[in-house]
Amino acid sequence: MTVFLLVLVLATALMHASWNAIVKVVSDRLVSLALVNFTHTLIALAALPFVGLPNSESWPYLIASVVIHQAYYAGLVMQYRFGDLGQVYPLARGASPLLVAAAAWIWAGEALGPGALMAILLITGGIMYLALSGRGQGGNRLAVAWALFTALTIAGYSVADGLGGRAAGDTLAYIVWLFLLDGLPLPLVLPLLRGPVELAASLRRYWLPGLFGGVLSSTAYGVVIWVMSLAPLAIVTALRETSVIAAALIGMLFLSEPFGGRRILATCLVALGIAVLQFS
Repeated sequence: MTVFLLVLVLATALMHASWNAIVKVVSDRLVSLALVNFTHTLIALAALPFVGLPNSESWPYLIASVVIHQAYYAGLVMQYRFGDLGQVYPLARGASPLLVAAAAWIWAGEALGPGALMAILLITGGIMYLALSGRGQGGNRLAVAWALFTALTIAGYSVADGLGGRAAGDTLAYIVWLFLLDGLPLPLVLPLLRGPVELAASLRRYWLPGLFGGVLSSTAYGVVIWVMSLAPLAIVTALRETSVIAAALIGMLFLSEPFGGRRILATCLVALGIAVLQFS
């Protein structure tokens, strides 16, 4: 992986942590997430006249990704209902790189060299250590359960989109169609889950954070899909999940969540993993 791609993925990690923090701090997380998703669709509609259809071979992956993403959104809302950003976000993101590495090896034939594998283990280990170093982890089983469920969905859509982007012929077309379809289900079912008065009040209150979060989210994941079409899925996923460091800092600075010595050690492990990855 080139230095440019590495820096690009690390930048998307910061964007991802930021929009997750937005969803976390908004009191009506379902409405906030629906606004994020609807922004995906609006951006895709603006880009649609400039792209064609992705290759037919990529559509099974695209549809699978849309379905898995809906499960991911449910897990996201539930994990933030029961756990802190600094707890559930690292756990959900940290458990996925090894799952992606295994799936990429089985379905895409991506065998990693010793250096790359060591780097992924260091990054994943640091992330998991960070997840287990916060408050309340042992007693909040629902938060942990939903975070692990979210990790499974992250691994699922990461593999689907990595393979789909490669099969699409035009990766940008795949990204646009994914955002177009993926952003629709949650906004469409939202009126069934919220009363008209409550929904109108939440939309007036949270439309701007939702719009901003949607721009961050679509930019971050669009870039990640493009990079996954050029680099091994497991490596890109591991680098992307360094967003947990940014999330922990955001939690400390803005949400009054702790950031002690254990989290500093976890950060050092992740940084070491990135260095090993680049020099391997």
